[in-house]
Amino acid sequence: MTYSAQDQLLQRVDAKTQLAGSNRMEVLLFSLGTREVFGINVFKVREVTKTPVVTRTPNLPRGVKGVISLRGQIIPVVDLAQFINIDDPAVSSGATMMVTEFNRRTQGFLVHEVDRIIRVEWDKIKAPDNVVSGAETLVTAITELEGGKLVSILDVEQILVSAFGEIGIPDIPAAPPVERSLFFADDSAIARKKIQEVLDKLGISYHQASNGQEAWSKLRAMADQAQANGRALNETLSVILTDAEMPEMDGYVLTKQIKGDARFRDIPVIMHSSLSSEANKAMGKAVGVDQYVGKFEATILADTLRPHL
Repeated sequence: MTYSAQDQLLQRVDAKTQLAGSNRMEVLLFSLGTREVFGINVFKVREVTKTPVVTRTPNLPRGVKGVISLRGQIIPVVDLAQFINIDDPAVSSGATMMVTEFNRRTQGFLVHEVDRIIRVEWDKIKAPDNVVSGAETLVTAITELEGGKLVSILDVEQILVSAFGEIGIPDIPAAPPVERSLFFADDSAIARKKIQEVLDKLGISYHQASNGQEAWSKLRAMADQAQANGRALNETLSVILTDAEMPEMDGYVLTKQIKGDARFRDIPVIMHSSLSSEANKAMGKAVGVDQYVGKFEATILADTLRPHL
């Protein structure tokens, strides 16, 4: 890499890290050929292109159109319209392809068209209510545009699980018996399930939250209780594990709140995220994240947690 190219890369990383701790995310808006508006975190999108010729292969799961060769890499291509049950034959949703990269996997998502990128305060992004927030929902959050139009932010991790099945949890040796617990926060139902499976195999007790604001409220309550009992919180809480992107408060702001409260001193914060680029790691470091581990590598997560237990 030339100095000029490296300098440009560092500038892009620096521009992204300025979002750290600002409680904002950038959302790419797109449509699936209907009036509804959908969104995806820009960090998960590597590029947007016209849909190339897709090669169909036998025994494809529902919604998987086939595979393509992208600069020497064979990646699956998923039709998002099928995953949210748009069955109108008049709808043509595959004119544009978003190439996404997260959880150490690359895939293409077919959409009707992309619109624009917006910057949204995380506190304006709400978890869907109980009517639509079952374990299998494909919508992880809702936000509102100027004019009142709603945007459904898709749970792309859940889409991949629906398409290709869950990744099995390998055998993980239990941790030595400990009295302290772990706290984790993640807005994705499938992510919470996978974390729980790892912690259960380790034999660790835990508390959990489904977004950053809920996590901060619960953590403060735990700190208040420890203080009332005349104990340091780190006597009962060993580590905090947080996702990066969550409704109402993201993991970066959550980490800043934790690191700014002396009651959480000596309790490490580990960021567990599908966004594993150098830019995202730099964002975590900027707010005081102690370690960074990508989803969903169960063995790596267990090995990361074990020294803190």
